[in-house]
Amino acid sequence: MQDAFWATIILGVLLIFSQLIRQNVRLFRTLFLPSSLIAGGLALLLGPQILGAAATRVMGEASWLRHGCFPAQTPAIWSSLPGLLISVVFAALLMGKPIPGLKKIWYTAGPQVCFGQMMAWGQYVVGLLLAILVLAPVFGLPEIAGALIEIAFEGGHGTAAGMGQAFHEAGWPAGQDLALGLATVGLVGGVLFGTVLINIAVRRGVIQPGGDAGSMADVKLYSEDVTEDEIRELIRDKERESQPTDPLSLHLGLVAVAIGIGWLVLAGLRWFEAVTWGAPDAQGEVTRVFTHVPLFPMAMIGGVLIQVVFDRLGKSHLISYRLMSRISGAALDFTIVAALGTLSLRAIGDNLAPFLLLAMAGTAWNLFVVIVIAPRIIPTSWFERSIGDFGQSMGVTVTGLLLMRVSDPTNKSGALESFGYKQMLFEPIVGGGLFTGASIGLILALGARTMLGITAAVTIFWLLFGFVAFGRLARQNRLAERDERHRPPASGRP
Repeated sequence: MQDAFWATIILGVLLIFSQLIRQNVRLFRTLFLPSSLIAGGLALLLGPQILGAAATRVMGEASWLRHGCFPAQTPAIWSSLPGLLISVVFAALLMGKPIPGLKKIWYTAGPQVCFGQMMAWGQYVVGLLLAILVLAPVFGLPEIAGALIEIAFEGGHGTAAGMGQAFHEAGWPAGQDLALGLATVGLVGGVLFGTVLINIAVRRGVIQPGGDAGSMADVKLYSEDVTEDEIRELIRDKERESQPTDPLSLHLGLVAVAIGIGWLVLAGLRWFEAVTWGAPDAQGEVTRVFTHVPLFPMAMIGGVLIQVVFDRLGKSHLISYRLMSRISGAALDFTIVAALGTLSLRAIGDNLAPFLLLAMAGTAWNLFVVIVIAPRIIPTSWFERSIGDFGQSMGVTVTGLLLMRVSDPTNKSGALESFGYKQMLFEPIVGGGLFTGASIGLILALGARTMLGITAAVTIFWLLFGFVAFGRLARQNRLAERDERHRPPASGRP
């Protein structure tokens, strides 16, 4: 316990130093790298793989720096933290805000739901095609490598870290290291390519943002104006703080209950699978999916169930969205630092060519969808809305919010609200949701080709549905905007 305590303290100290570095290095602010990513890089640099290996090479095995700057047992403790903390992240993710009805979500964010789902499922299609045609036959990688793009790009560092157990149970622990590396590439690439897309859109007159378009270093993610909802939330937080029990303790208790519910759901699904289709056949072979499903997507379902119960009882005001966001954010920061600090550089080096192919293929797909598909299925403000999904699909949700803020500083397009509602129908499924958690088990159980057929069918469904439901209006609006841009200025005569 003392070792775990000090290992956690070291993570906190690294986060403090990384925040100081970020404040003083403009490049990190321009790339919008989070402090947790910088801290993870510091942990890797000062750990046994880089500093420790260099010291051992220079001074021998007896060097006092052979384990880096940290105690010998610290990396082992860090390696076990992501699989635990990621359940806290997802349990608190959707708690604290009333869950709107499907009708309201669809009315506000229907086109963006289609677009985001198509982009996410398409990442499976691209990855599985690459795995079947190149990665497996040429490089000898397992076919579950086809899930890496969606896990890393759409899911981000947290999901990549949380899938470690699934990769280990599948017999390919290097998959987690590749996923974490891809998530880092996606995060940086999302900001860089997003900035380029915004500047191209400005030059072509697609958007007219105020200020210095494409400037990332000093952009604020949220408006400085305080809304009435935020004022009411602050008042409720003050009331909670006056209670005998600290509200943070109570909210941590709710997170614990959500994780417990998720564990029960997962255990029930595994038992049901074991006595039905997962029972051994005549040859003794077993085909199971839920054995490879991690806990964190089920913890998110537990959080949703708690929120629904509180909504139905009229007690939703007892759950603070701000506190839940802080709990989820803190757990995610520690998850990312611990996961990156124990990232295996050898695993990435041994699979460098597949790593680069996956990164390029995933980026190319995301760019294609934004440039070609988005204007054809999103009727209004297609760029402001699609650039948010692009940022999320390359890195994390905050990257999407950042790119939306740069392209539309005053939120005239309403993209922020649409993006938020879309998440309700998005995160429970992909991007770290149920299908993401089950993807490795499904590929093992069904085979990569069957999974390719399923994901391709879902991608085509969302594409066709978007064209049928919103394509005509999108085309009309696009033509009207083009005519407006090419209309000659008025002469001024009556």
